[in-house]
Amino acid sequence: MAAAMEPIKIADAIMAFALSGRFPEDADALPPLSGTDLQPAIDSLNRAAAELETEIHQINEETKDDVTVWAKNAKSLQEDIIRSKTMANEITRQSEAPDVSGEAISDAEEKIEFINREVQYSHQLHQVLRSLKRVSELLNQVEHALADKRILESLRFLEESWAALDNVNAPRSCRAMRLLDIRAFELKSSAYQVFDQIWKSMVNVDVDASKIIIRDTYADGRMSLADSVIGLKAFKEVDERLEQLWHNLNSSIVSPRMDFQATSLKSISADVDELSLSGTADHSIDNLLTDLETIFVFVAKKLPADLLPNFSSQMVADVIPKLLDDWLDTIVPSSLQNMDTFQHAIQRTEQFCTTLNANGYTGLERISTWAEKAPMTWLGKCRDTALDGVRNRLAGGIGAPKQVEKIEKHMVTIAEGKELATTGAGAAADTTDWNEDWGDAWNEEDPTAGKAQETDNMPADDDDGTDAWGGWGESADHAPEATAADAAGDDDGADAWGWDDDAAAEPEPAQTVQSTPAKSVARPKPRGDETRELILKETYSISSMPELVLELISSILDDGMILTKEDGAYNLVAGTAPGLFGLPTFALALFRAISPHYYSLVEGGNMYLYNDAMYLAEKLGEFSANWKEREDVTPRAKAMLRLDNDIKTLRSFANRSYAAEMSIQRTILGDLLGDSQSLLQQDEMESAVEAGTTRIRTMASTWEPILARSVWSQAIGSLADTMASRLISDVLEMSSIGQDDAYSIAKLISTATELDDLFLPSKLGDTAPSEDEVPTTAQYAPNWLRLKYLSEVLQSNLNEVKYLWCDSELSLYFTVDEVVDLIRASFEENARTRDTIREIRAKKPLSA
Repeated sequence: MAAAMEPIKIADAIMAFALSGRFPEDADALPPLSGTDLQPAIDSLNRAAAELETEIHQINEETKDDVTVWAKNAKSLQEDIIRSKTMANEITRQSEAPDVSGEAISDAEEKIEFINREVQYSHQLHQVLRSLKRVSELLNQVEHALADKRILESLRFLEESWAALDNVNAPRSCRAMRLLDIRAFELKSSAYQVFDQIWKSMVNVDVDASKIIIRDTYADGRMSLADSVIGLKAFKEVDERLEQLWHNLNSSIVSPRMDFQATSLKSISADVDELSLSGTADHSIDNLLTDLETIFVFVAKKLPADLLPNFSSQMVADVIPKLLDDWLDTIVPSSLQNMDTFQHAIQRTEQFCTTLNANGYTGLERISTWAEKAPMTWLGKCRDTALDGVRNRLAGGIGAPKQVEKIEKHMVTIAEGKELATTGAGAAADTTDWNEDWGDAWNEEDPTAGKAQETDNMPADDDDGTDAWGGWGESADHAPEATAADAAGDDDGADAWGWDDDAAAEPEPAQTVQSTPAKSVARPKPRGDETRELILKETYSISSMPELVLELISSILDDGMILTKEDGAYNLVAGTAPGLFGLPTFALALFRAISPHYYSLVEGGNMYLYNDAMYLAEKLGEFSANWKEREDVTPRAKAMLRLDNDIKTLRSFANRSYAAEMSIQRTILGDLLGDSQSLLQQDEMESAVEAGTTRIRTMASTWEPILARSVWSQAIGSLADTMASRLISDVLEMSSIGQDDAYSIAKLISTATELDDLFLPSKLGDTAPSEDEVPTTAQYAPNWLRLKYLSEVLQSNLNEVKYLWCDSELSLYFTVDEVVDLIRASFEENARTRDTIREIRAKKPLSA
């Protein structure tokens, strides 16, 4: 019963709105139209229309006599007007007579005024009656045209009747005007129903069947689709009808065809009047654009020219973004793989734009711009893929470490080779190999010197930024200093990526300066000055990141090289080759920007980062050298490769990582030693020194499997030197040193110098220990011997101190003022003390 009541409620609502313009008070209570049978409502409307027609005819019959009376009255009025004119003439004649009195003249004037008013009223009434008759005749013509389904004529007559009704000089509230207005509204509703029926017969969309039919003319041939524009404009439904047409076309045909996620797609077929989905289609851009062309061309040919601009704006606004976002952008490759498909898609898209423009469509700027800028879109995709590759690989962790080997070759003289056998840069190298004939040349000078070929533990340079493997053209023990702070000036990309350069300048570790071959001279050299090639090898650990980054860069550059070939295979994107050669710089910049965070999550991460950056720089240098020698690389590609700045920046970045780690460890070590408070003023100074040495041993153990032996020696030597410097400075700042203080200080120094066991030649070279081996700590900690001599001074008497200065090597490590201050702090002021000080000042210090 409730279901049966719903159409009745809808019918009542429609009738109330049609007759009196009232809406239901509770519109939400009405059921949705999509699920309701409207036939009862239609029947109710038909009955109401019949009732209205009957009422109008009845009113016409009822007012028929009134109209007849009005006609008779009008005729009578005309006769009265004639009589009035006669009377007026008579009155005029009488008024001209000299014997007419003033009272007669006044009467005549009043009669004339009255008669004029009556005449005016009669004219107005006559005009109104003629206008009403004209409106009635036009409405009759509308009715006859609708009966013959001459919709355009009915609309024209209806429009004329509205204009005529507006021109009637009578109030709308009068009965005749109200009846004509009701009849005009009823005829308009009838005309709309006829027009709606004709439109749906010419434009029919079957959403369920995915089919649309657009006919040029109505079945009886009396109305064409072009003529329907008049009806749409008359009923002000141009936008509404076209919007509904596009909605149905899109939901039934266009959207199913453009569903990128669909596992199976149907193709588009079109004949003279029908467009539908049929058959099957693949996911290729070519087939999609062909089907879209079929849809667009069909609509352009069928819709009247007046309707196409409005319809095309809706169609283009929905189709083009979906085409770009779901289809064209997804086929942009990230390398040269599938480039043939991409280039064909660009050409096909340009053809698609040409076809749509030729058929009157506008608003295609976005897709035409995509086709024009497709090469740059591809380059952008390559850049994004490269950066995402670096980012994602870092986010996944730096991976398992692996051992790699560093090999360097140097030209050194026989004399330098002898020196390197016992001291200098080759001390920490894992292996040292000499080229053929080297041993023979050396043995001519010293038969025992050939043993240097087996040396694996040659002393390294002091931790002053020297390169243990470079700068041997001058002196192996005093290579030029190069700090991370100096290198920072060359790291142009670091500041751009927000590097926090708050770490103190850290001496650059080994491996960071390019090798400098010994300079040759034109003059003949003695046998002892002849140079030979020395090969140094070291192993260290890197993470999995460098290989991944190198693989990425190599792939990008190989694609760039292919684009420089003149075979025409990639003409559409060949212009992006310079941009492709610039992508490694972006990838390496991103690596430098975000890698510190991810490496910090790993124990010894900064040292891994140092190794990885140095390894990347080394391998990129080799890649660059090999690139210029490859025969398959075009001259243009060779000229485009510019990795020198990236290599230089990577080395600077590596030094920053090393400097940052060393700064952190020095800070921790300083905190363990009491920060700014003197060690000798602390209650637990022995515990502080032990904590410091434990920290150094912990870092030695952490870094040992990571760093190359030369870098490890310098790093741990630097920490040991920090502790030595702290102990020395705290002692030198003491104004008085008693015997007990001297003993305590000597004990602290003894605890600190136990770190010597980290620098035993057997440990550095992984050889069997010997009883007489001497630690090489002093080679990596410049203040180490200074600390030991300080211990001796504190435990010596005046004569022994004088001997250490005058006859031993104390003057190599302390200044005369420092020794004098130690004497005055440790011994009483007397003549003997003054004599000793005078003798020490008089003795010239040994030169370093």
